[in-house]
Amino acid sequence: MFTIGDFAKHGRVSVRMLRHYDAIGLLRPARVDRATGYRYYEAAQLARLNRVIALKDLGFSLQQVASILDERIGAEELRGMLRLRHAELETAMADAAARLAQVAARLRSIESEGSMPTEDIVIKSLPPVRLAELTGIAKSYEPQDVGPVIEPLYDELCRRLKAAGVEPTGPGIARYEDAPVDGAIIVHAGLPVSAKAREIEGVQIVELPGVERAATIVHRGSMDDVLPTSQALAHWIDANGYRSTGYARELTLAFSEDHDQWVTELQEPVAPVS
Repeated sequence: MFTIGDFAKHGRVSVRMLRHYDAIGLLRPARVDRATGYRYYEAAQLARLNRVIALKDLGFSLQQVASILDERIGAEELRGMLRLRHAELETAMADAAARLAQVAARLRSIESEGSMPTEDIVIKSLPPVRLAELTGIAKSYEPQDVGPVIEPLYDELCRRLKAAGVEPTGPGIARYEDAPVDGAIIVHAGLPVSAKAREIEGVQIVELPGVERAATIVHRGSMDDVLPTSQALAHWIDANGYRSTGYARELTLAFSEDHDQWVTELQEPVAPVS
């Protein structure tokens, strides 16, 4: 048997925690000396302690932990529960990280309020282009909603073009339009193709018309962090006597597995304010 101190060392927990678990009936000592009140534990009790700590660390309350353990759940079933909870926590962490990134982007936009953008913004015409496209729906135009839609679209588009033996003739062009559902956005992921490309299974071939006048700005980094660049472009358009006439196209200038290495040109169609 182990004293409470030695058992705490082997279990990598505090003595105070073991006393608390004893008080609430979650992990009773194997024996308590009536004369001294000293608690003694058996090595076999480490198995229950491990379950208690794992369940608690995965977000279960101590009351839930007690219910789970008292139902005599087997090791395999417990592993399944832990895997499920682990997946839920990973999803929550990813969502929290995405929200933090969006908060940071909003803060950068707030910090730059009142100052004119120093980025090079150029007015140019955009030539017509023939695109192979796949289309999806994002629930909003916010980067955290667009990204999970457009990236799989491009992955699938590349797969289908490769299967059809069609080689893109230029960088990707993403474009957007309002969806019938309020607030939702139609997302078009496109790659330029030659006039020879006719029918590709499941892929739409569109003739994207040219744009007489577009205000353009280059964004460097992940599109999850595009907000400050996009708003800098909006400030420039407003300050220089133009009005927006549609959603900005996104021309991929550099692509990498590392999203922070992306380079994208935002191309917003504009017209002079009359």
